[in-house]
Amino acid sequence: MINYGFRKMTTDVDALIRAASGMKDAINIVEDRFGLPHRWLNADFKNTASYTPKLEEYSVYYKTYSNVLTIRTVAAEYLIAMKLKSGRQYKSDLSDVLGILAEHEKRGTPITMDQIQKAVKDLYGKWESIPKTSQAFIEDVMSDGRFRLLYKQIVQGEKETKNLLVQFEKDYPGVTNTTNVDSIANDLQKKADKASILDQLRQKKAEVEIENTDKKSPRVDDWER
Repeated sequence: MINYGFRKMTTDVDALIRAASGMKDAINIVEDRFGLPHRWLNADFKNTASYTPKLEEYSVYYKTYSNVLTIRTVAAEYLIAMKLKSGRQYKSDLSDVLGILAEHEKRGTPITMDQIQKAVKDLYGKWESIPKTSQAFIEDVMSDGRFRLLYKQIVQGEKETKNLLVQFEKDYPGVTNTTNVDSIANDLQKKADKASILDQLRQKKAEVEIENTDKKSPRVDDWER
């Protein structure tokens, strides 16, 4: 939110809490004072797929408050690496990747695939640690290059997938959990006759390749000449 403007808000702030219960009291006071949702400060961040101790090494210092609270941000390619590691099609992970790529392209500081791959290796050790769907996603969008256009499409796809999950949870309460939510989301997309975000990108990539091939193919009169 500090570095980019493509999203109006975030649902929570990731945090590592090392203090005693006094910090939790402070969090609750801020929550009540500003009407924030419960768990607005995501202390469970350490248990998510995208967390790694390496983040402290590769994040960027922003500000310290009252010698107690230190704020750090994550540089673009490392933030993309984190989003790819999570790769959730029902949240803003994939659209965030495109938003970051689009803003840096607009600023004249485009992010390369080499930078992203290095960031992944710095944080998680190897490129293969990223889910295969995320690997295919970033390879396809980097090849396509239409970050702003794809951003709008992915945002819409994420909303539709989230709505499908919300309805599923109403129909089957208690079934979804952190280990099965991704597979359930994919199944719901198929049953709703909606191509997954990744499939949509692959289809667009294939269409572009066919179009480029047609342009390169010689016309009949060219052969006759």
